[in-house]
Order: sequence, then C-alpha cells, then structure tokens
Amino acid sequence: MEAFYTLQGEGFFQGSAAYFIRLAGCDVGCVWCDVKDSWDAKKHPEISLENIVKEASKFPSRLAVITGGEPLMYDLNDLTAYLKEKKFRTHIETSGAYPLTGTWDWICFSPKKFKKPLLEVAQKANELKVVVFNSSDFKFAEEWANEVPQDCTLFLQPEWDKSEKMLPLMIEYVKENPKWRITLQTHKFLNIP
Repeated sequence: MEAFYTLQGEGFFQGSAAYFIRLAGCDVGCVWCDVKDSWDAKKHPEISLENIVKEASKFPSRLAVITGGEPLMYDLNDLTAYLKEKKFRTHIETSGAYPLTGTWDWICFSPKKFKKPLLEVAQKANELKVVVFNSSDFKFAEEWANEVPQDCTLFLQPEWDKSEKMLPLMIEYVKENPKWRITLQTHKFLNIP
C-alpha cells in the first residue's frame, strides 16, 4: 500500500527511526481501523521486493517495520530475507490471524476480537499490544497475556477516538496490574505518518 521513513510511534521501540512497509490486504475488519484504505489489496499496485528494499536502503535507519492491513496474509520469507541481506532489523505488527512467515527480530502481536488469532503467533511474540476500545478489552488483554512468553512486554493502547474515556480506566488498571504498560500513538500527537 505504502512505504515511508518516520519514527515508530507506539510500543517498545517508540521514538526509533524506522522504515515502514505497509502491505495492502486485510480481512480482520476492525471497526476502528485507521487505515481502512489498506483492506482491499486490489486498489494498490504490486511492487517488487527488490524495489521495496532498494527504497528502504536509501535511509540511514536499518529498522524495517512490516505492517498492514494484515501482513501475514502473505508469505514474508523472501521479503525478510532481502531485508536481512541489507542488514535490516525486521519487525512485524500483526493481529496473528495467519501463520507466521518471515525471519523476525521483533514480533508485535496485536490480537483483535474480530478474527481469532493463532496461538502459534502469540507464543512467539516479543510484544503484546492490545487496543482498548471499551472496558471488556481488559479481560481480552489478560486472556492473551496468558498465551505469550513470560518475557513478552505487555502494552495497552487506547483506541484513538476513545482515548479521553479509556485512558483514566487504563491508568488505574496499570496501577493495579503493573505487568502492563500504556503505549500511546505518539505519531498522531507529533503529526507524522
């Protein structure tokens, strides 16, 4: 769908320079998705892996974040191999709804209620990021926290349009459950992609 050089806006690597590769195509269907333009892959041109990596290599950071849509709808073995050849760290942001492909330095697993995630993805996660849209999402978050590795970093992130309502609840929740951390979409505050 698009690729751009920016700062990682959320999660464990927040504030790090990164090249984002957003793949088109998603059937998870989050009602609050902020990139619904990515859902229909046919609306976006195909670009060769060589050209994707060539563009990424023009920038000084060697952190590549593969996101979507839902990137695991595709076999990512070749893309990550090309990126690794050029000395990139490879990160993925996924709902975990499809089997894991590719070679990853960091897996951000962000499960959604709209399409059941796979345990095999949860069990390899470095970071669990649960979007909090309503108070029932705390229970959902805890269910998935039980499925990720013990050293996985646990994040709660308010859905952007519900932040004012949900942040006070999240703050109290984290104070009572300190294994969790809050992450915000700082790229939206900074007005960067």
